Amino acid sequence: MALPKKGSRRIVVDGVAYRWRVRRRPTYDQGMSWSPLIYAVEHTEAAGTTLIVRTDRPHPGNWMSELTSPALPSSVAAAIQTARAKGWAPEAPGSPFLLDEVEVTVPVPFGTSIPESVLESLRAGSDQ
Repeated sequence: MALPKKGSRRIVVDGVAYRWRVRRRPTYDQGMSWSPLIYAVEHTEAAGTTLIVRTDRPHPGNWMSELTSPALPSSVAAAIQTARAKGWAPEAPGSPFLLDEVEVTVPVPFGTSIPESVLESLRAGSDQ
């Protein structure tokens, strides 16, 4: 499966160039918020295995006015690194490699404030 060049974004992770894309218009299930936002990633140079990342949030174009956040380059980069660690070989042919975003560890950007309630729950967990 090749991603169309039009509408895809370029990202470089660990010195390797990839293209990633979110479906512009949601599918019916995504529009109804029955299924989550999904995006695809592939190697820029080699036509190999595509990475399919399933997020835990609705598609930004959903019709139900569900609150959501877009797929950010930082989360895409984290998903690529996680998939590579789990065995995704983007240069090799094969069926799509599926990854749930729940498995991805996204670093908190510098300067981002963490809510006090989260900090308290983390502190309470370390006391036990």
